[in-house]
Amino acid sequence: MTFRLVLQPVVAAFFAIRAGLRDSQEGRVPHGWAVLTDSASRRSLLAETWTDVAKVFVAAIAVDCVYQVMEFRWIYPGEAVVVAIALALMPYLLLRGPANRAARLWRRPADLRS
Repeated sequence: MTFRLVLQPVVAAFFAIRAGLRDSQEGRVPHGWAVLTDSASRRSLLAETWTDVAKVFVAAIAVDCVYQVMEFRWIYPGEAVVVAIALALMPYLLLRGPANRAARLWRRPADLRS
């Protein structure tokens, strides 16, 4: 069950990189910065975040509940939510913006790089 500590952040990172690349193609500012500074579209940006990461978040809660039953013979819902935030939500939030920035640098024409 410790494999979940690797698998869940990797899946969240995959979704974050995919969303960051999509943001770059659409010419959008990095996601975290937009959530913090653009109060007009904050709600829609957070809804988009939840759409991207919801399945991974729910799977992280389910896997942690299975782990808790196997290990402790009881389910601690608060712990499951904290673990899901740490393993699914945090990697997504930390990687989406840098993926956007890296994609913009990569796609920039060669004459602008020098």
